[in-house]
Amino acid sequence: MRNVLILGSGRSGTSMVAGTLASAGYFMGDRLYPPRHSNPKGFFEDPEINGINEKLISLVTPNRPPIIGKYFFRTRSVYGQRWLSRVPLSVRWKVTREIEERIRRVVSREPYCFKDPRFSYTLPVWRPFLRDCCYICVFRDPATTVNSIIKECSEVEYLFSLKINRKIALKVWELMYTHILEYHVKEGDWLFIHYDQVLTKEGLDKIEDFTGAQVDRSFPEKSLKRSKGDFEVDSKLWDIYCRLCELAGYVPH
Repeated sequence: MRNVLILGSGRSGTSMVAGTLASAGYFMGDRLYPPRHSNPKGFFEDPEINGINEKLISLVTPNRPPIIGKYFFRTRSVYGQRWLSRVPLSVRWKVTREIEERIRRVVSREPYCFKDPRFSYTLPVWRPFLRDCCYICVFRDPATTVNSIIKECSEVEYLFSLKINRKIALKVWELMYTHILEYHVKEGDWLFIHYDQVLTKEGLDKIEDFTGAQVDRSFPEKSLKRSKGDFEVDSKLWDIYCRLCELAGYVPH
């Protein structure tokens, strides 16, 4: 079994892919977040993995002031919300000795499978510490993803303080996948997979062949596909989506 990182925008099916590998014998973290309504079968994310990525993103994006931030600058994410940050393509990562030690500790527990949308940004920081690691990029169309993000932000308490709209969420989607396509994919072994492919035997075969791990074929459930895309996106985003589809061997609708 190869070590695995699962990345891609939040609300794109990353949890579903992680769930197919959860019983394969991977270390995913010591304290996985419990399920809730939006992910009734679990998130397969660990506070330490998320915390490392939160810290990294906080060092390169504008922070919200602690007091006036209750009323102003609410489009800036705070701790826990940075999977919805907008990290520029020109980012220069700042890495402390503490962060390096935290990464070393978690990747020492092999084989591991870590899932976090924030990896879409922070992967360059992790790379020097990864051995025999492959990458699974999960995606679905931007309109459906954005509708799911906005719904999540309206229902989950830790996101209530974040001001988000369709335009901001689309920018998050664009930046995450542009980081992947323009920078990250140039190194390492990658599997691109569409949400809908994970619901098929062929898609699960791809994950199994790619990772060398036995997948749980009973985990994906079509009934949990509840969001829909009900608006058109501009040509730039559609081109990114089509490029992802091409890499995944998926014909977009």
